[in-house]
Amino acid sequence: MLAAASVGYVNAGTVEFLLDTVTEDFVFLEMNTRIQVEHPVTELTHGVDLVEQQLSIAQTGTTTADFAPTLQGHAIELRICAEDPKRFFPSPGDIDVWEPPSGEGIRLDAGYAQGTSVTPYFDPMIAKLCVLADTREEAVERARAAAAAFRIGPLTTNLPFLVELLDSAEFSAGRYDTNIVANIKSK
Repeated sequence: MLAAASVGYVNAGTVEFLLDTVTEDFVFLEMNTRIQVEHPVTELTHGVDLVEQQLSIAQTGTTTADFAPTLQGHAIELRICAEDPKRFFPSPGDIDVWEPPSGEGIRLDAGYAQGTSVTPYFDPMIAKLCVLADTREEAVERARAAAAAFRIGPLTTNLPFLVELLDSAEFSAGRYDTNIVANIKSK
């Protein structure tokens, strides 16, 4: 909040930091004055609609009267992309099968469905699969089951990589860094 206040910014935004795991110092990375792709995680864990609040602030100068975020549970967001799960190159094509998971604690934000096509002209992200559960362990298990149940075809997606990531001991333990991607890709 101090970062936003110091420049007179009043609205939704994200301040990002990196953690130096050797010194345990947080280092400022950037501030984004917009809704982030991962905003469903905040919405799920705080019970708020960030887009509604951003629009309310822009229109009235304040949040809605019922704005009362409360921390609840653990959320995980998986970006489902039309890309090769080993090389991460875009893989445009038709979607003839679209069978997303559903159920308690599962949210899907998608721009595609059965009968649509992913072109090579835009970002290959086709959906955000988000889960909420009481504990991190339950959220990982819910995400694992949801990703494994999601059927998309014949389009190639990164779902196999995400399932493998969620199955990894490093991810389950919460003890990983960006090297986890290379470790999974090399298996």
